[in-house]
Amino acid sequence: MYWSATVRYGLQPAPGELAFVQDLLNTQSAGKPREPDLLQTTEEANDWLDQALKSWSSETHQPTPAVELTAEDVRSLRDFRHDLNQILRAQAAETAPETGPTASLMTLPMALRLDEHGTIQAEPRGTGWRQVASLTLIEAYRAQCTDSLRRLKTCRNTRCATAFYDRSRNNSGVWHDVRVCGNAANLRNYRARKRAAADQA
Repeated sequence: MYWSATVRYGLQPAPGELAFVQDLLNTQSAGKPREPDLLQTTEEANDWLDQALKSWSSETHQPTPAVELTAEDVRSLRDFRHDLNQILRAQAAETAPETGPTASLMTLPMALRLDEHGTIQAEPRGTGWRQVASLTLIEAYRAQCTDSLRRLKTCRNTRCATAFYDRSRNNSGVWHDVRVCGNAANLRNYRARKRAAADQA
């Protein structure tokens, strides 16, 4: 599987189908230096989606969904990505999101199907961005059921904000890369404390 949005940040993809959720989040412009937004244009968005759906299909052994995004779809998918990012960021911080979920985020279509093996399968419904968003939430829900969704986080460095999967034993990671973002933040905090101490002297 090749998760193009995630690997460009030098990150290891999340396990299983959760990598699709992570890859969507990592289509945003982030990192140092900043990478381009892969949902900026219709052509770029469809290129990313084609690859991501192929990787999802390879991971799940299900047929690759045929989805074609329009310019309006791309705008809505960027909004969905923003809302999902805010919710996951708030979850990691154990706070309420800055804004509540939009109506479209709360009413995405899906269906349950009993397959020939007696297993209940959740399937995305809708077209365009709604089908992509429905698939994303299904995979996020599956990860929530296995308690792995809480390990999908966005880097605490707001100048970075890449989505990473926290593989630490106690799920305590806050930086996508401690050497890149953690050290810089610690250095800023150290300098701020020195300035405060000097002002009080």
